[in-house]
Amino acid sequence: MAERPEDLNLPNAVITRIIKEAVSRRDRGGWAGGVPGWAEAGSGSGGAGDGRGLSAELLPAPQLPDGVNVSKEARSAISRAASVFVLYATSCANNFARKGKRKTLNAGDVISAMEEMEFQRFIGPLKESLEAYRNEQKGKRGVSELKKKDREKKEDAEDPDKNREEEEENEEEGERMEEEEEEEEEQQQNEEEEEEEEEEQQRNEEEEEES
Repeated sequence: MAERPEDLNLPNAVITRIIKEAVSRRDRGGWAGGVPGWAEAGSGSGGAGDGRGLSAELLPAPQLPDGVNVSKEARSAISRAASVFVLYATSCANNFARKGKRKTLNAGDVISAMEEMEFQRFIGPLKESLEAYRNEQKGKRGVSELKKKDREKKEDAEDPDKNREEEEENEEEGERMEEEEEEEEEQQQNEEEEEEEEEEQQRNEEEEEES
């Protein structure tokens, strides 16, 4: 777990590309008031692009204008700002997760955090990226399941008895692993609850001492 915002800093190469992307889009007028790299993507007749109907594949790689350079200090400042933003957004999202009595943040928590932080312009692009990610994962799972079925068919055709034994062993192993995971999760949850109780008790003691 990161102890300082600096531990979460993005790599310099990523920061440099973000800066180039922002400047190049600003020069093209493609993200006025929006999000660099996302603004109005796909709003034109040409699909995803720079917000004016241009395809992203046809656009040149982002470049800074001639004679313009970004200093090391500027990159460092942007990197720190990004880290602070991520920490703040995570904290806000965690509050929504706690309200829902959940220990895991989900996409809805992040989107709610953007609303609370008054970054509504990020919500649309975030939802689009989330939908694209889910579709990608569905496609990967579908391909994986097809390959698995094809492999099982071939194995069944070669040696049905052996395959049945392996399937039974795999099922037993899977059940054991699930039981172990459930035990670990339960133990982890108990430890977290104990830590929260200790922290709350410590806060109460400190408040009593102050009063």
